[in-house]
Amino acid sequence: QVQLVESGGGLVQAGGSLRLSCAASGIIFRVNAGGWYRQAPGKQRELVATITSGGSASYADSVKGRFTFVRDNDKNTVYLQMSSLKPEDTAVYYCNVHTYGMDYWGKGTLVTVSS
Repeated sequence: QVQLVESGGGLVQAGGSLRLSCAASGIIFRVNAGGWYRQAPGKQRELVATITSGGSASYADSVKGRFTFVRDNDKNTVYLQMSSLKPEDTAVYYCNVHTYGMDYWGKGTLVTVSS
């Protein structure tokens, strides 16, 4: 059974930093593509960052240069290092793994950025 558990969300002032974590069980991040998504109140879920099985990361334009996707193969955990946070980054952040045509999701962690 695949399980993804996010943590690390919270309240931070604009300009601050947070690191989100996503620990996986039942699936191996290293051999699969994955991503971080977010959903702000009243908006659709959007892609924040992705990583290939080879470890190549890509980012949405809105977070490029501020967010970094990190994968720790030993811990089977991925991280989203977020800096220079803005109020518009406020959202529930979800971890995703894509494998064999299926998507697995965590329950999300809330990030609130105050102005």
